[in-house]
Amino acid sequence: MFDFRKLRIWQEGQELTLSVYRLTRSFPPEELFGLTSQLRRSAASAPHNIAEGCGRQSAPDFLRFLTFAMGSASELESQLLLAQALEYLPTSAAEQLLSDVVRLRKMMTVYYQKVKASQ
Repeated sequence: MFDFRKLRIWQEGQELTLSVYRLTRSFPPEELFGLTSQLRRSAASAPHNIAEGCGRQSAPDFLRFLTFAMGSASELESQLLLAQALEYLPTSAAEQLLSDVVRLRKMMTVYYQKVKASQ
């Protein structure tokens, strides 16, 4: 359909993913295949699904992948809350990431509504 790299929601999702990767470097080694991996995969899944949806040939397909991205953002939020409760993240970092996730999810919702209305 179009170049995903031009979408602000993809750009924001990519930046959030990079932040998650950076912050999880300090997680305990025993979490490498647990929470660290889950956080990284759910963070990366949001922009990856947006990119995949952009490669589809129809708006309904794009919208379906955008809903997957929104689900991944919700999953990421839940995992961040767990990491915060386990004290793997400093409070300020956790609050910033949580705020970024909520903002991204809102942006995706608005974009979803815009694409849906234009069909």
